[in-house]
Amino acid sequence: MLATPVLTAPLPEIRDELETNLFGIIRVARAFAPVLAEHPVSSMVNVLSVLSWLALRGGYEISKSAAWSATNSLRVALREQGTMVTALHVAYMDTEMVGGFDAPKADPAGIAAQSADAIIAGDFEILADDTTRAVKAQLSENLTALYSQLAPA
Repeated sequence: MLATPVLTAPLPEIRDELETNLFGIIRVARAFAPVLAEHPVSSMVNVLSVLSWLALRGGYEISKSAAWSATNSLRVALREQGTMVTALHVAYMDTEMVGGFDAPKADPAGIAAQSADAIIAGDFEILADDTTRAVKAQLSENLTALYSQLAPA
């Protein structure tokens, strides 16, 4: 999470975020797909973000949105071999990455438990907190539901 403003950050910094959040999950999926295929039933969880659906003017959310799309593609591509791909969307999880943010944070152990339950239930998506559920619910509304600054004055 490099805080790369989309209009002013050097493109290599935005590429770094894409390398990590997009190409990273593709590389992991390619590496593990043959191993997962050896099992009749297997699963993969991609850790995404509420920022998969909500832009704040930066490269991070661009990379997470692309990762969400890649997760959907991987889900379809790996289905035939019996691998279920689940997307985990979370706002703030109590990790080093967001340690300096003054916001409510989800407990990683609770997120892991939700993820395990979702895999067992066969869920394709985990909306891990109230913020994530609220943003996802607004996706089918007018764009100004998420971006009030776009509404006519």
